[in-house]
Amino acid sequence: MECNRRLYHYYRMFAPQLPNSFREMEPLFSACICGCNAGLFREALHEVYIPRIQRGDACFAANVLGTRRPLLSVLVHFFDHGRWGFPAESDVEGQSLTPEDRFFTLMQAGQYLTAMRGMGAPEARICYARAEPLCRSLDQPLLLYVALIGQWRYSLHTEKVSAALQIAERANALAQQQNDAALMIGAYRALASTLHYLGDFESSQRYAMCGLQIWRSGTVQSSIQEYYTPAVACLVYLAFSEWHLGEIVSGQATMAEAISLAKELNDANALAYALGWAASLACAERNPAEVDRLASDLIEFSTRHGFVHWLANGAIWRGWARSACGDSAEGISWIKRGMKDLQVIGVVLGVPAFLAREAEALYLADRTSEALEAINEAEALAERYEQRTYFAELRWLRAVFLAALGADESQIEASFQVAIRIAKEQKSLSLEERAEATHAEYRRQKASGSGRRGFRLSLWVTHRIQ
Repeated sequence: MECNRRLYHYYRMFAPQLPNSFREMEPLFSACICGCNAGLFREALHEVYIPRIQRGDACFAANVLGTRRPLLSVLVHFFDHGRWGFPAESDVEGQSLTPEDRFFTLMQAGQYLTAMRGMGAPEARICYARAEPLCRSLDQPLLLYVALIGQWRYSLHTEKVSAALQIAERANALAQQQNDAALMIGAYRALASTLHYLGDFESSQRYAMCGLQIWRSGTVQSSIQEYYTPAVACLVYLAFSEWHLGEIVSGQATMAEAISLAKELNDANALAYALGWAASLACAERNPAEVDRLASDLIEFSTRHGFVHWLANGAIWRGWARSACGDSAEGISWIKRGMKDLQVIGVVLGVPAFLAREAEALYLADRTSEALEAINEAEALAERYEQRTYFAELRWLRAVFLAALGADESQIEASFQVAIRIAKEQKSLSLEERAEATHAEYRRQKASGSGRRGFRLSLWVTHRIQ
């Protein structure tokens, strides 16, 4: 312990007071680690980690230097024998972490575990779950909100969407009770996101617009720890709602604004988020060149920052784009690589959509039986986790693949009709138009007798521009 204490003092004196590079920052990382090993938890936190490594709310080491992974190697020493979620106690008088300190380290750990190990990192869930009773004991509503949002994010990515909705509603009730603008934006973001996945695009749009109205009013004053800027997510879900509701051009402009805002705020997490969703929107619009461009940006950016979740997303989008442009072998390889990485990090949110992209790539490679198997898996997952946003699209693709395989006409017609019905119920004009156009194409081929051995239907259905 004495050795670690001396090293702690040596490293903190050796480093510049405010390092501006990773190389200059390394001694401070060592100082924190040695300080924790010496039981000097409060001193290491308040004299090194907060003021010199993170520079207070600026999160300098993470946001400017991009050293999130090394930060985790430091933060783990504030926890009992490296057990995330269980802050360590000290035998040195006055050096144990206070309840406020414990909350801070839990939130720092939760944020960087999410970034480095993915949205489904169980260690992050433990940190956020352990933080909630701590917030209640401190009677700190702002801190409780942060803990709830962390739980909501994990639930949304790993559990049934209805479970995430319950947490989002708790966060919203807390935000309304506190009448805090920053909290309300974050809560509206959570509701917009969750309702999007439940297939309620009108409600998702309404909550996203509520969040953006507050953001644009300039009334946000309180500072809360967020994994990414909620206003960027509000723009993302507004863009997708606009696409579903047939406002194609407006959706494109809104998504561009999301990327622009993330860049303006220098929010790396938000930029990766916006790039991933922009690729998804470009895919919905059947623009493989744009998907490939965005995927390349996302892969490069995520590799640089170590964002495993978005790196997997980027691989899938690149694979779909390459397949759509005629290189099925390379495309399918990229998709499978991304799918495997998502499985490793334990994420289920969005997997039905990615299976649909794999199915489309297989269909374009004339492997339609395998494509149908992927759709079966996607539908089972969507049903199990209540990801209703994908129901209409998956039924549409099922109809396309059944037609290509020369299946019974009643099965093909039933799949088309279900796709159209669900799209109408969800008020998704874009999905309804796509399913109806493909259904009409199927009936034309059938009437002409050109599909006796199976119908080859196009996946590239354009939309009316409004």
